[in-house]
Amino acid sequence: MQMLMFVLDNPDHLDAVLDAWQEVGVSGVTIIESSGLYRHQRQRPVGARYAFGLARSVSRLDAGHYTLLVIVPDVATVEACLAAAEGIVGDLAEPDTGVLAAWELSVVKGVPQDLAQPKRGDAAQDESESERGT
Repeated sequence: MQMLMFVLDNPDHLDAVLDAWQEVGVSGVTIIESSGLYRHQRQRPVGARYAFGLARSVSRLDAGHYTLLVIVPDVATVEACLAAAEGIVGDLAEPDTGVLAAWELSVVKGVPQDLAQPKRGDAAQDESESERGT
């Protein structure tokens, strides 16, 4: 299984990305409003950042991004999500589109059983079968 993280630069694309991911079979996406350091520093009021907690309230006015997190069964699903996202926001190698990363999970509990089971041909299943000599 893979953890997929996508930081979406333009929040106007959120619904389209979620719909596209749903079309490739991905559900259960966690959506977090987020902001990068650059935007945070750009929004910070000069000279007043410590007065009355103003910096905190101003930085919350324009979070700027959505970070999407989801557990998917395999790298093929990650690649399908990447293609779907780029079909909406454009090539992620270009500025102001987003950042996508995925990594393998060694321990997962609390996800639907069909997601937790390796699919036929998955590396985990192939490795398990080779250990048993099948």
